[in-house]
Amino acid sequence: MSETPRIRVTIAAPVSEVWSALRDKDRIRHWHGWVFDGGPDGSLDQEIDLIYFTDVTVGEHRIDLNGGDTIDLEQVEGGTRVTLTRAAPEDDPDWARYYDEITEGWITFIHQLQFAVERHPRAARRTVLLRGKAPSALAAISDDPRPLAGAPYEGSLAGGIAGGRVWFRSDHQLGLTVSEWNDALLVLHRDGASDEVMALLSLYGVDEDRFSELRDRWGAWWHSSDAETVDERAQSSKEP
Repeated sequence: MSETPRIRVTIAAPVSEVWSALRDKDRIRHWHGWVFDGGPDGSLDQEIDLIYFTDVTVGEHRIDLNGGDTIDLEQVEGGTRVTLTRAAPEDDPDWARYYDEITEGWITFIHQLQFAVERHPRAARRTVLLRGKAPSALAAISDDPRPLAGAPYEGSLAGGIAGGRVWFRSDHQLGLTVSEWNDALLVLHRDGASDEVMALLSLYGVDEDRFSELRDRWGAWWHSSDAETVDERAQSSKEP
């Protein structure tokens, strides 16, 4: 049996603030996953209810989720350490890929939690999600192994020059802040098996017109790469 994965971040905020972001449904929807409404898989609100409030055990700054994963908060120097511990993996090859996908999802979500709490603690979020072959300029940023967390970057994004800092880097993911888009967070996840890239953009504090502009510009730029995009979903969150 392989080692149980643990995902850790230290959020520059007190435990009470991070705990609120984990237990208030409206705050969870501004960092967990991405916004989607309806369809065969339900909605973001239903997903939040299932993961964080259905058959869970809540202790003192600890949540035991119904799938066996746990979330622990600890006050440390510099803020709150959040540790997501996955349930033990099963010795089943058919389950392994699904298990790894869930782990990658948690890596994205925990870093989105950190970003929301530190940078936009009370702001509504809107999201844009694209999958497929990334535009070459974006692929170049993603493939560059040099920038580490905190390092500045600059590149061509959605038809213009944009910059910010590397928010996080893992084996398969890269998170970038985007200053030009009202301090947005862009998470890129490359599937090693298919070489497909998922790009998830979280936008905060933008009105409907600005969101529509960025969503359309992002989609047009993505498609202009002449890549076959296998899926696209862009929706806005409800106002709090």
